[in-house]
Amino acid sequence: MAWSGALRRRGAVALAVAAATAAVAALGVESRAEAATPAAGPGSCTQRVLVLSAFPAELDALLVHASVNAADTVVVDGRSFYVGTLGGNKVIMALTGIGPVNAKHTSQLAVDHFRCGSASEISAVVFSGVAGGRTNIGDVTVPARWTQDDGKTWLHVDPEMMAVARQVAGSGTVKLEQDAPVGDPSCDCQAAATIAPVHMPNAPKFVLGGDGVTTDPVAGRAVPCVPSGGDIFGCEPCRAPSHATPDAPRLVQSVVPFVDPNFFISEFEAPPATTTNVDASDEETATVASVVEKAGLPFLGVRAISDGHGDPLMLPGFPFQFFYYRQISADNAGAMTYRFLQVWATHRAALTAAGGATTSSSTATAPATRATAGVAAAVTTLPDTAAGSAGAVPPVAVPAVLILCAGWARRRTWSARASR
Repeated sequence: MAWSGALRRRGAVALAVAAATAAVAALGVESRAEAATPAAGPGSCTQRVLVLSAFPAELDALLVHASVNAADTVVVDGRSFYVGTLGGNKVIMALTGIGPVNAKHTSQLAVDHFRCGSASEISAVVFSGVAGGRTNIGDVTVPARWTQDDGKTWLHVDPEMMAVARQVAGSGTVKLEQDAPVGDPSCDCQAAATIAPVHMPNAPKFVLGGDGVTTDPVAGRAVPCVPSGGDIFGCEPCRAPSHATPDAPRLVQSVVPFVDPNFFISEFEAPPATTTNVDASDEETATVASVVEKAGLPFLGVRAISDGHGDPLMLPGFPFQFFYYRQISADNAGAMTYRFLQVWATHRAALTAAGGATTSSSTATAPATRATAGVAAAVTTLPDTAAGSAGAVPPVAVPAVLILCAGWARRRTWSARASR
């Protein structure tokens, strides 16, 4: 979860240029959802990538490409972990919840629970989400290091993962959206999610390297999720295999933050500032990176800017920018993360086949040489799922769409009750 903060704030494994490039070039056209494969639970020694996001809209941008089944969901201490496949990887997907306290709790649960004997079942960890930043809204950042103590100490992302991320960003195979969709705040109106009333003036770009910062504006409290709380405050992703469609009264409750942003601000001791001097500012990544580093696992954080520069509506910073641009940012972060995972799977398989598989670690004491050559032009792009833009419209149009969705849900609820 991201709110821009005004804060100032690396390999041991050498990779061949051919291996990294071939990993990308070997990819073909993928369908929107992975072919289902048998899930494996704790103790199976099946290596899986742990994919985390803070709130539903962020993870939904990846679940749309994944194959997960309700029967394979693992619940630990109230946290749901969705076991399945994504981008050619066996994965565990989960929401951390908003804020450092939730992020630490969920990531530690995953590290402790998903084990095979003394070894971890988790092979790598990727965080995908939105953030505040000093560049334009919709830009995708992949910081090289993260801090959670205002720059006193730094946590470096895995150099091998960063090398693959650079390959992906430079390949021209990731379609970043420039039209900002409304999103699905109620988790019950996917039609709204396709409406893109705002066209961003600047084409989104990748920002690789630089710094990321995690802050705690809620002063050590765990921000609670809200059952049926929608695509921000909800306790489960809208696309979760166990997701239950909310009835109209609960749907209306989930719309409250979009009508009155002060509802959201009230969770904070002090409203966070809008400007920032770092590439990404959020409330979870560095905390997760700290847990992962202690577990000796490789880590990468992908964050797209939801509150930053280049706002055609000239909204007054956070939380207004976050509310209106959370979906385009979650989608862009998800597009980058999905393509990264596809290339990561192919890359690691190529290394294993070549007999060069090793365990990458975020605690490497020296940066490794990494390939940054261009990627073959034959690589296909991700499916374009963005709705066309009819040009910018006043922000009041967004609540209007939500009201229409609420009315539709109410009619469906009455029909369901009448048929009982």
